[in-house]
Amino acid sequence: MQYLTGAPHHAAAEHGIGLLLTPGDKNDRQISQYPCWAADNGCYRTGDRFRLAPFLAWLCCQQPYQASCRFAVAPDVVADAAATLARSLPVLPQIRALGYPAAYVAQDGQEALPVPWDAFDVLFIGGSTTWKTSEAAATLASTAHRQGKTVHMGRVNSLVRLQAAQSMGCDSADGTMLAYKPDARLQQLLRWLTRLECQPSLWSWGGGERADAAALGTAEREFVRVRFPPAPPECSPALQRA
Repeated sequence: MQYLTGAPHHAAAEHGIGLLLTPGDKNDRQISQYPCWAADNGCYRTGDRFRLAPFLAWLCCQQPYQASCRFAVAPDVVADAAATLARSLPVLPQIRALGYPAAYVAQDGQEALPVPWDAFDVLFIGGSTTWKTSEAAATLASTAHRQGKTVHMGRVNSLVRLQAAQSMGCDSADGTMLAYKPDARLQQLLRWLTRLECQPSLWSWGGGERADAAALGTAEREFVRVRFPPAPPECSPALQRA
């Protein structure tokens, strides 16, 4: 799984981690240092203050780096699928017209609404923590793959969330865990990604990551517990720690 960090770190790119850019964060001058990147819309932070014209102008400024861009996210409304659909539909073709793969954000309630599959290239799993790890979101991700789309999950800052994203077949995920104690958190993130390559199920192993998982909601922990099989012997905790 490709991980995109919203908090740049000088050593992250060396380990294959990509960059998630947001308008106004002034990290765009670092694009060339990363193997890949994606353009967020900033709606999570700006809400109703989002303005389309500056966003499209900002995308135009990044066009020299389009070859390594995984997607650009159409404007959305957090945890509101109906409002997101109305807000995104007019913008998705404009993003494509600028030469970017367009990402549509699935939010709470999307399972009850039509999905404009032909209008976008990447399904971005957003919404509340409870919804993004729900069976409804997992079903949408599976349908997206059948439609030939790639799938991305936003706000992934824990091992359990990474497991959930991988279980759903997400091709990429993003997070800001490197914003705090970046050197230590980078090593932690790399351990998580390496473990997922070996065996995605770490829930039953315990260890230092369990405290992080314990802070998550009961529904999310149950989602991971049910969907992941037991760890095989070749991926036992002892071997992982060796």
